[in-house]
Order: sequence, then C-alpha cells, then structure tokens
Amino acid sequence: MFDTLTDKFDGIFSRLRNKGVLTESDVDEALKEIRVALLEADVNISVVKSLRNRIKERALGEEVHKALNPAQQVVKIVNEELIESLGGETITITYNAKPPTVVLMAGLQGSGKTTTSGKLAKWFKSQGRNPLLVGADLQRPAAVEQLRTLGRQVDVPVFSEASDPVTVAGKAIQEAQNTGRDVVIVDTAGRLAIDEELMEQVRQISLAVDPDYSFLVVDAMTGQDAVTVAESFNEKLELDGVILTKLDGDARGGAALSVKEIVGKPIAFAATGEKLDEFELFHPDRMASRILGMGDMLTLIEKAEQTFEQDEAEAAAQALMDGSFTLDDFLEQMQQLKKMGSLGGLVKMLPGLPKEMRDVEVDDGELARVEAIIKSMTVEERAKPEVVDASRRNRIAKGSGTNPSQVAMLIKQFSEMQKMMKKMGGMGTKKAKRNKKGKGKGKKAKGGGRVTPKSTARVTEKGTKTRKAPLMLPGLDRLDDEDFEELANQLDELT
Repeated sequence: MFDTLTDKFDGIFSRLRNKGVLTESDVDEALKEIRVALLEADVNISVVKSLRNRIKERALGEEVHKALNPAQQVVKIVNEELIESLGGETITITYNAKPPTVVLMAGLQGSGKTTTSGKLAKWFKSQGRNPLLVGADLQRPAAVEQLRTLGRQVDVPVFSEASDPVTVAGKAIQEAQNTGRDVVIVDTAGRLAIDEELMEQVRQISLAVDPDYSFLVVDAMTGQDAVTVAESFNEKLELDGVILTKLDGDARGGAALSVKEIVGKPIAFAATGEKLDEFELFHPDRMASRILGMGDMLTLIEKAEQTFEQDEAEAAAQALMDGSFTLDDFLEQMQQLKKMGSLGGLVKMLPGLPKEMRDVEVDDGELARVEAIIKSMTVEERAKPEVVDASRRNRIAKGSGTNPSQVAMLIKQFSEMQKMMKKMGGMGTKKAKRNKKGKGKGKKAKGGGRVTPKSTARVTEKGTKTRKAPLMLPGLDRLDDEDFEELANQLDELT
C-alpha cells in the first residue's frame, strides 16, 4: 500500500546521505519533499503540518548537530515521528475477569466487517481463547449465512436468530456464558453511508452488550474519508480502536497515517490480505520501518516461526548438506513458503533491499507452475532428476501444462543447488573436524571464509553465508546475480 510513499522517502534520504554535513537549507529542502510526499499519499493536511513541524524542530536541534552522522539521525527522527503518527505502541488486548470479553464490530457496508469478524475470531483462537461469533446484521441479505460460513472455516460457533439486532446481541452474552465461550464478537449491520438509523442501532446494541472493545472496521482504500467515518462513529460509540482492511491494496496510505492523530484512537489490527490468516496486530514501529524502506524483519520472522517446524527445517538442512535433498523435499519447503503469504509481500519485508529489488514483480503463479512440474514426475524422477531424458521431459511438460524447456530449467537449477550445497556442506564438515582439535573458535576457510565448530551446516565464504534450508524462488530471474544472492541469503536465514 505504501509503495509510492516508500519510493519518495528512499529518494529523499539517498540525497541526504550523500551530504557529509547537513545545513539548515538541506533540512528545509528535505522537509518540503517529505510534505509533498505525504500529501500525495492522501495524508490529512493537519497531520502533515504537525508531523513536519515535529521533524523540523528535532532535525534542527542539538541531537542532529552533535551526531556523528547527521543524515542517519534525520532518518531516525522521521522514523520515530512516523511511529508516533501511526499510534506509538501496539494495542494490548486485556480480557474481562468475568467472561465473556465482548467485542463490538461497527463500520459501513462494504468495509469488510463480517469477514474481519471471522479473521478476528481466528486470531483470538490463536491466543488460546474460545470465541463466539454473533450475527446481529439482520438487514443485509445472507449476512448471517456468510458469518456461519466463516465460522465453519475457523471452527467457531455462530449465534443468531430471526428477531432484532439488539435482542440477538443481548441473548448472545447469555449463550456465551452457558457454553463456556470467553470472547464474544458481535457483527453489526452497516450502511452505504452514515445515517441516524445506523448510528442509533449500533448505539442500542452497545448499550445492550456493554462491550469491552468497540472496533471500527475501515477500508484503507477510502483514504481520508476513512478519518471522517471514524470521527462520526467515535462520537456515538467511543471507539477503542480501528481495524484497517485491504492494506494489501493500491491505497496510498493516508488513512493509516491520519486516523490516530485526528480521531485519537489507535489502529488495533490490520487485514493484509483476503485469506483468514492474513490478519495481525498493527505494529506502528514495524509499519514505519516498511514506509521508510527498512523492511519488517520481526513480522517476517513471526510468519516463518508460525509456518516452519524447527525439527523439519533442521532435517531439511541436513538433507541439503549431505546431498540427499530431493524434489519432494523442495516441494514441501515451497508449500510452507506459500503459507507465509505472497512472495511480493515477503520480499518487501526484507530490510536493506534497494528500490530495484523491492519493485520487482514476483508472480506467485510461477510457484504453482513449479509445483505442477514436480507433481507430474514419478517417485524415481523426484528422487533422481538426472534420469529425466527428452521423452520424460515431454511427458512431464504435458502433465503439468508447461513446456519441456521449463522442465529442463527447473531440473538444472535444482541440480546446481544440490551440487553447491553438498560441496559447502563437505567443506564445513572437514573444517569443523579440524577445529575440534584446536581451540574451537573456528578458522578461516579457503577463500577467506570462516567455519564454526558448532555447526557444519553454516560456512562463510568470501563474506557470503550459506544457511540451512535455502528456498528457491522462481520468478526472480530478472535480478542480477549479486541482488539475487542477497535476497536468497536473507530468505534462507528464516528457515
């Protein structure tokens, strides 16, 4: 969502870093560009003025003049002020001492409120809670049925009845107490626009359930209108936070950067995709890092930890190093990688990537093509790709809907990876044995690398570290060798 803003900041900071000493005119010029970039991102003008003034006050103060690297200090200041604009701290959900904890979901029609209710239920389950979904939207056709479908997908029961929204919400609390459900998520009706009837209904439901949290679901694609909607709802409900949906869309980011300062309520959660697990707590510090092109390694690591089992990753690493890693193993690794989200989104979370790499279009469909090729092979061919001759390539290509050259390319890339990793693994084993006889601190490998005695699976050679369970990423062939190696190394570290 913030791609354009990220590119703007990247250009501004690149020019600052090229200056050994920053003058007041340098700072003023950078602030003008920052102001334009924020306005183009549809950030509320009062927020832009406030943010610019805070940055200027600090950038022209003692903390920059006394810094060893003034340009880096300015970047630090911008990062900290962006974090403040985005809310400062991640919201902490506390639970009612006397269950259930009640969450009221409000918003306009089309903002993704019902789907977000399902995602929130799944999130509460991941926290060890037992949620109950409540269908209090009795006006939109099939709204309750949609919620029931989502409930089945996340294995959470749904309570509703054909009466009126206030009665349904009130009875849901008793239902939760009777069935041992400790979180109640009430999905309310929306409208195409704010009107008095909508507000009064939501207010009556709030009075009936006395929610611990009232969240407003806002479509990030609506830009500054999202702030206006949030202000209107906050007057009636006293919101506890905002949930932004469609952060993976083409919105310019104005809503995310404006809502906290204007409405005074934090962004609590963010929906980063259409899937039910593409939903997370909103971390202002991580979002600020993404905006400034510094990546989001913490979120990436969390995704990897949720997806990859440690024992499986270590087994894959050992298989890779001793040369027994097969296409079946690679297919399993690739399927786990897909669970982490789109490759394009994962690439943008990597810190330190140049603009050219962040902007590379990564086609997730190519993963499906590779998967189809491998699944079209026999058990023998997956274990020993070298047996695939011209006739087998033709058969595999027909079975996978590809062409023989694509099959040949996959086998060639996999074979080269096997040879390289087996060679590196052998070097590590040999050096590690030698180091055990010494002090155990590791010695330089041939070519200037270093091997540690604790791990035969990690060898540093000429400054490049090969790590366990590398992941092959089809579709990145347009990168040059140096950029591709840097990207691959960072992704490999996660597994």
